Amino acid sequence: MTDPVHVKLLEQISLAEEAGTLRSLRDQVHDRMKEALLASPVEQFNEQLNEMHDTVISRAIALAEAEMARMGKGSPPVPYAYLLFGSGGREEQTLSSDQDSGIVYEYAADDESDVQRYFYELSALIVSYLQTAGYPPCEGEVLSSNPQWCKSLSAWEEQINSWFKEPSWEAVRYLLIIADGRGIFGSQLLMRRFKDIFFTDMLATPIIIRRMLENTMRHKMLLGVFGHLLKEQYGEDAGSLDIKYGAYIPMVNAIRLLSIQRGIRESSTMDRMRRLLEEKELSEQEAKQCEQAFLLFLRLRLLSIESSENGWYGNNGKVASRKLTKEMKDELKKSLRFGKKLQRKVYKTTMGRLV
Repeated sequence: MTDPVHVKLLEQISLAEEAGTLRSLRDQVHDRMKEALLASPVEQFNEQLNEMHDTVISRAIALAEAEMARMGKGSPPVPYAYLLFGSGGREEQTLSSDQDSGIVYEYAADDESDVQRYFYELSALIVSYLQTAGYPPCEGEVLSSNPQWCKSLSAWEEQINSWFKEPSWEAVRYLLIIADGRGIFGSQLLMRRFKDIFFTDMLATPIIIRRMLENTMRHKMLLGVFGHLLKEQYGEDAGSLDIKYGAYIPMVNAIRLLSIQRGIRESSTMDRMRRLLEEKELSEQEAKQCEQAFLLFLRLRLLSIESSENGWYGNNGKVASRKLTKEMKDELKKSLRFGKKLQRKVYKTTMGRLV
């Protein structure tokens, strides 16, 4: 059933006239959803939450475009698409998420430098507005205001092809980031052409797949050899469970690599699972177990410890073990055992294709 208050807040966000108003409205949605977290089905909660994030980000982009026009910079000189990567690209943001973004715009041979300057300035405004709205910038600088992530389609093609030719750890990490990309604003046609560059025949470049496999397998499930949960040992988070990097990310990575090899373009983990079932890459039983485990990891990640710095929302992806009931811990262990099984399947399947 549609929540009329939620719908009203989204309407207000889409009509906000300044970034400060976006922050105020986001705070209201944040407080309401935080209260509803435990009572709502996680898939429905995740959908509503990411709808909120998309609406805030899209409005920030529109406000930045309007400000560029007021500054005498005009309208966007060529079609462009604003991209989200990371959890935003996968539509899996938590209540507290940072900015992982990029821009792709149509190449204009006659005035490329002017077009480039416009999008650099537009991106700087967007990133600033989103900071005001409570989104910290990506620590790895995967940001539309970073020239490396703001390029024409032809420049992106050159960049992505160079990453394929030079399979360094960093290049492969960037390719995996691109795989999760999603257009949130602007030309969807341009976004599809951008993804066309990425989705070549991956198996024709086995070194890339091998490097992607190494990246995929580096995060292990937080389950010890004796079936116990591996807790943080030191620091202020001692005793907590690293749900982000010990459960959620390993599964996201595993499903992503299977999907890349199948040429699946969907960016959300749930959509990828459904497509992998259709492609018979996962059996019906595996797909069901995947979904159950992933939704649990998603819920626990949403419960992770929140923090606030410089007025930005944030969290560390960890959950205090004492906050979980025995039933939840048992369910987590069961899901982690399946996660380990999935990782073994991904390793075996990928290596089999590389032989």
